[in-house]
Amino acid sequence: MHDELSDWEKKAKEQQKSYKQFLQKMQTKKGKGAERLLPELHDEAFSKIDCLQCAGCCKTISPRFKTPDIKKVSKFLGLRESVFIETYLRLDEDGDYVVKRSPCPFLGADNYCGIYEVRPGDCRNYPYTDSDEFFKRPNTTLMNSVICPAVYYVLERLKATVKG
Repeated sequence: MHDELSDWEKKAKEQQKSYKQFLQKMQTKKGKGAERLLPELHDEAFSKIDCLQCAGCCKTISPRFKTPDIKKVSKFLGLRESVFIETYLRLDEDGDYVVKRSPCPFLGADNYCGIYEVRPGDCRNYPYTDSDEFFKRPNTTLMNSVICPAVYYVLERLKATVKG
């Protein structure tokens, strides 16, 4: 990873209060329009970050497995949906299916995903650095800033770019 990303986890933890204030500001009129910067910053971040070197998301959090995801993944694995659910999933406090434990059981030792072709929508869209979800769900973005270097990178670049 690039030098600007060295010690990103430590830096992100130190910046939590600052990030929270920044994300709150982005939800006001002053922050409107910042979402137009996200696609470019997302691409910039991922030109510097190789997910296979990190896999922080797969090691620490679980995607939601919605009904279409359960159907696709269980078919891909050659399991009945009920067996797939019983083997790999549990209901969380919000009533969503998530993996029973971390790291994700489909994450290989090489950080490759064993179900990549049929991965859940949450995995496909993570870390939301290219969509308005980045601002609409500030608590999630804040949490993700210490899990994913791309979120840290985009927050840092946004803070430097968007003056309030």
